Amino acid sequence: MTEPEQCPSGTATLPLFPLQTVLLPGTHLPLHIFEPRYRQLTADLVTGNVPEHEFGVVALRAPLVREVSGLDHVYSVGCSTILREAKRLPDGRYDVVTRAARRFRLRELHRASAPYLMAVVDWLPDDAVPTSAESTARQLAEVARGAHQRYCEAAWHADDWHPPHDDADLGELAYQLAADCLLPLEDRQLLLEETHPLRRLRIACRLLTREAGFLETLGAVPLPPTELATFTKPADLN
Repeated sequence: MTEPEQCPSGTATLPLFPLQTVLLPGTHLPLHIFEPRYRQLTADLVTGNVPEHEFGVVALRAPLVREVSGLDHVYSVGCSTILREAKRLPDGRYDVVTRAARRFRLRELHRASAPYLMAVVDWLPDDAVPTSAESTARQLAEVARGAHQRYCEAAWHADDWHPPHDDADLGELAYQLAADCLLPLEDRQLLLEETHPLRRLRIACRLLTREAGFLETLGAVPLPPTELATFTKPADLN
């Protein structure tokens, strides 16, 4: 399967899934799909009727919203995701796994052009990091990795987390660090919307340091990711 361009510019039209979560680039998203209109979208993704097997995910602004009818119901910045696996169940539902790809900003919503919600989006590339900032970038990355290690050692068992590779891309590092951490939706949205890699790393460092402090003060830890998955079903799409 051909990967879409990771730092695109321009405008596109995507199928849209509003969810009660923020999807960060590079992370995996399992979904259990049961509603007829999203079963149709999954079929379109599987058959290639949707270009590049790609759709968009945006976070709902309020958990009580059941039907998105305007831009005010969702955050303006979301992330596309690529269908990786799809298993059709005997009753027509699907279990799917996707991998988040590239950020976008919503321009328009269309409800009548397909059985499911469609969106016109502008791709949202990162700002360039000047060569003169390379030393600062290395130092900031080291500090952010330290905050990530402190959080994970307080939250998980040793086998439940792994640090990002040493050669992790600067633009993706903050997302990789946040992926291991149970951050509130608003914090994850803040990371998603930041377009400067160094500012995004600073935000990640601040958030992880704060959360690690909470864990150490309270003396309580969340379930590790491997166990958390057994207590929560994949997100249902409504």
